[in-house]
Amino acid sequence: MRPLLTKGDTIMYDHRRLGRELDLFDGDPLMGAGLPFWLPDGAAVRMALEDYVRDVERRNGYRHVYSPIMGKRELYEISGHWDHYRDDMYPPMAVGGEQVVLRPSLCPHHALIYRARGRSYRDLPLRLAELGGMYRSELSGVLGGLTRVRAIQLNDAHIFCTAEQAVEEARAALELIAAAHAAMGIKPVRHRLSLPGASGKYVAVPGLWERAGEMLREVLHDVEYEAVEGEAAFYGPKIDIQIADNLGRESTLSTVQIDLYQPARFDLEYTGPDGARHRPVMVHRSIVGSVERAVAHLIEVHGGAFPAWLAPVQAVVLPLGEDEVAFADSVVSRCAGLGLRAELAGPEKGSLGARIREARLAPYQLIIGSREVAAGEVSIRLRDGRKLAALPVGEALARIGEITSRRESGLW
Repeated sequence: MRPLLTKGDTIMYDHRRLGRELDLFDGDPLMGAGLPFWLPDGAAVRMALEDYVRDVERRNGYRHVYSPIMGKRELYEISGHWDHYRDDMYPPMAVGGEQVVLRPSLCPHHALIYRARGRSYRDLPLRLAELGGMYRSELSGVLGGLTRVRAIQLNDAHIFCTAEQAVEEARAALELIAAAHAAMGIKPVRHRLSLPGASGKYVAVPGLWERAGEMLREVLHDVEYEAVEGEAAFYGPKIDIQIADNLGRESTLSTVQIDLYQPARFDLEYTGPDGARHRPVMVHRSIVGSVERAVAHLIEVHGGAFPAWLAPVQAVVLPLGEDEVAFADSVVSRCAGLGLRAELAGPEKGSLGARIREARLAPYQLIIGSREVAAGEVSIRLRDGRKLAALPVGEALARIGEITSRRESGLW
């Protein structure tokens, strides 16, 4: 692994270089600029992150949906994307006499899912979540690695709720984001309240901005933040959780938004306790934002030594010699049966010392000699250099499984 540079005693990594050296992702001119593909180890990291997000969402009352990656141009005209976001969208495709567009966002689709059924106040808050594809026509000059791509896998959710529920729902989303960042080992540099600026890219709806902004300030009551003009979404203000790369360049990882505009545009309603029709509030929320950007940041933060639950290979099994290979292979199979990602590094790959160095990014190295085979045990070497006493295979794997399933940051 080659660092990008050093700053004091801190080694700083470039995710583009390290991602290729560790076989996490790559690209090909025939696929096109800004369209990276995920290699098996990178896909393992991505899947672990996506599984974590879905699990956290389920535990917090979200219902998962799937929606198409495209829609009619009219859909984005109603949502406001066509008027205010067209420069970042791909041009329409003529299909069957209609104009179809690759979606620049998931929120219009979720608005249609909401209005597909009649809704009562008893149904609210309704939390809809999706890990779905979206597409942005980025200029070639800004594309790079996983941080600026043209095909994005977005962790997105929309909470449809009453006006009285909106602040608490947005606050709960902010707490969920903080917990996820802690599990991933990410430390945001600041919270930003993104407000509209003087340009014409924002919807002109009197009172909308003030009301939504007041709600978000209430959400941020106990959080230190900076208000910045000109960074809002075209339809409303938002809370941006900012991260910085190793060169100090900021980007937005996670967001919470309160939207009073699209519910009106899509004529969304619910029946209140008074029997009358009311307009819901739409809270947009993303725990990790773009999966690509999140993984890029994780690569740089951890230098490829991911938390155990995210590591592409969680355990490397190291038999001392040929006589221990069969037992070691059975340990790898037991790992797979427990949902652990494990690999065998046999003696054909070199000396034990060389294999340990090669496996230095794996959280757990399970070393097996003749004594371990006879006792049905493994000796455990942790990534941080600690060496643990030999344990029965079942006990050792159960402990590792427990740590990884809880998404803990520690190794033991």
